[in-house]
Amino acid sequence: MGPRVLALANQKGGVGKTTTAINLATALAAVNERVLIVDIDPQGNASTGIGISRRDREISTYDVLMGDRSIAEAAVMTEVPNVAVVPSTLDLLGVEPSVGGSPDRAFRLRDALARIDELQINGGKVSYVLIDCPPSLNLLTINAMAAADAVLVPLQCEFFALEGLSQLLATIEQIRSSLNARLHIQGVVMTMYDQRNNLSEQVLQDVRREMGDLVYGTVIPRNVRLSEAPSYGKPALLYDLKCAGSQAYLRLATEVIRRERQLNAA
Repeated sequence: MGPRVLALANQKGGVGKTTTAINLATALAAVNERVLIVDIDPQGNASTGIGISRRDREISTYDVLMGDRSIAEAAVMTEVPNVAVVPSTLDLLGVEPSVGGSPDRAFRLRDALARIDELQINGGKVSYVLIDCPPSLNLLTINAMAAADAVLVPLQCEFFALEGLSQLLATIEQIRSSLNARLHIQGVVMTMYDQRNNLSEQVLQDVRREMGDLVYGTVIPRNVRLSEAPSYGKPALLYDLKCAGSQAYLRLATEVIRRERQLNAA
């Protein structure tokens, strides 16, 4: 059985998507899962945030999507045990103009991931693939959703959260009906929660009322250490394991694994 492929997607920027990709990967690795991050955001923040400098990105997701290199060739081991990343470069901006007219344009990543068994992390097979999507619903995001088993949605505790969520849900439904029938929502994770702010609690309750059990029990707090860690090229769990943000991502990883096991048992 191949790895579970989760696309972290939200068309809004600044919702904690990349922070979630990096720290969830690290938390999963802490419980002996082998995790591959696929960075398909041209900004490359997930690659930077987990310590891969731009000069070390000789092969990138662009090369993979263009069919020039395999996932195994592009993957770079990180300082986090059990975590590798296929890094991003600005070249990704050229994918849509290059392949936009191709019949397989939506399936470039899916086809690349079909060869995931060629990649070994610490002598074993990858168990989770986390795809960090750009903050837009473009061809790169469509590739991620066409390749994924499920979507994990980071959602900021702020006023327009539900408005943006409805657009994303419509896109997921469209992808499911036309490109990937198995696609579902793994869960919605509320980020940047500020317990001193009544609005954060109101948004949290509104989203729980709207989305029900799809919302994880774990809420990611607004946390200085989470914000600082990427500037050191480290996940927060390596930068400060005891901070509230790191502890929240450890709990989130437990929830993600539990949901995956329940799905497999069903």
